[in-house]
Amino acid sequence: MSTVVSGTQPEPPRRVRVTGPDRRPRPRPRTGDIDDGTPLGGVYLGSLLREQLLLAGRILGLLALTVGSLPLVFFLVPGLDDVHLLGLPMAWLVLGVLVYPWLVLLGWRYVRRAERNERDFAELMGEVEK
Repeated sequence: MSTVVSGTQPEPPRRVRVTGPDRRPRPRPRTGDIDDGTPLGGVYLGSLLREQLLLAGRILGLLALTVGSLPLVFFLVPGLDDVHLLGLPMAWLVLGVLVYPWLVLLGWRYVRRAERNERDFAELMGEVEK
């Protein structure tokens, strides 16, 4: 017979998961030249960074030209203050509503192009390693 002392039950032992070593083959990194700091790796990495920087500069330039010049347009064309659409001034609609889809489009374009640059870089590294 078993007896329970003052209503407490012993805590069950904790379970431990035992596994062996991972047997899946690990993909070999394709960045050997870059990781080793070789001159060739520096050229490749510099090329990727330069392309990404130029892309960011182009996107920021386009943003500055379009959204950044809107206050100047509203200043130089004072008649736009009198234009109302849906009961709101045109400046409010453009700066408060229409700018956001443009920002999303620019961001989407930047991400797509940056990913393409990285994919091209990875393909180049794969060709070099062969």
